Amino acid sequence: MRYTWPKFKLCRREQVDLFWSKKYNVKKNRSLPGQHGANMQRSSEYGKLLRNKQVLKRMYMLSERQFVRIVKDIAAKYSKNQNITHDTALFQFLERRMDSTVYRSGLAKTMMQARQMVNHGHFLLNGKKHNVPSAFVSIGDKISLKEKLKDSSLYSQNAADIKGKTPSWIKLDKAANTVEVLNVPQMGEIGVPADILKVIEFYARA
Repeated sequence: MRYTWPKFKLCRREQVDLFWSKKYNVKKNRSLPGQHGANMQRSSEYGKLLRNKQVLKRMYMLSERQFVRIVKDIAAKYSKNQNITHDTALFQFLERRMDSTVYRSGLAKTMMQARQMVNHGHFLLNGKKHNVPSAFVSIGDKISLKEKLKDSSLYSQNAADIKGKTPSWIKLDKAANTVEVLNVPQMGEIGVPADILKVIEFYARA
């Protein structure tokens, strides 16, 4: 799904940087979008649930159909089978997407860039061509940059800009531009400006 709406307007609506980019700094403009944005009343309880859902869905750049499937079908079923909480399962599946993994590794500066890179077939998954951002990676999977792109200034610069540690479930080899999935994503290690339990409650009430 392509985001064709004004991205900064979405960030202002949710009052958070939805796209993990310094370009969308809501601190510079905290008013809500629209003619009467500054005077909008506080949300009802349902409104608060809706806002959490919208934040999480938009952060991972998913359509409503994609998001509902992960929340109500994939994560719900997995949580029961694996005896883990629904919110933990949901977080894990959102982070196990191919584009999320590329972004978290640091090979892409934003989720949007990671989505585009995967769509354009820049990476191999376990040595095979792969261009599906929504595919879920598993423990032991290896993502590698295509050989012809290893000298690309884009990837060289992105790797050079990586600061701090990658998440514990990912191992990045900067020199080789490869990513290995070591474990399932761990809640609490990555800050998410949405209450995942409220997202699940939203769909439970729908």
